[in-house]
Amino acid sequence: MGQRTQAAGGCLAMALGWGAGLAVWSVGLRGRWWRFEQSPDWSVLYAELPLALLGGTAGGLALWAVLSRLGVRVRRRLKSRTESRAESRLKASR
Repeated sequence: MGQRTQAAGGCLAMALGWGAGLAVWSVGLRGRWWRFEQSPDWSVLYAELPLALLGGTAGGLALWAVLSRLGVRVRRRLKSRTESRAESRLKASR
């Protein structure tokens, strides 16, 4: 995989993680924002939102790192298998 493809994959994973964090944060927002007979809870914006976005971003990048590492391993195994098959065919043809 090329360097540009890896960079694009990392950016895409970060953006998807950010979106997932925002989606998780927005679930039940009205209930957290307006408590019963109370004023708005501003900690929902200045504490929970940044944590959800950072957590989603970190989760997305961690998932991308794991999947890209597994992809490298799979490609190495396939390459070694094809090379060993080619060597065995070459020996058999002699």
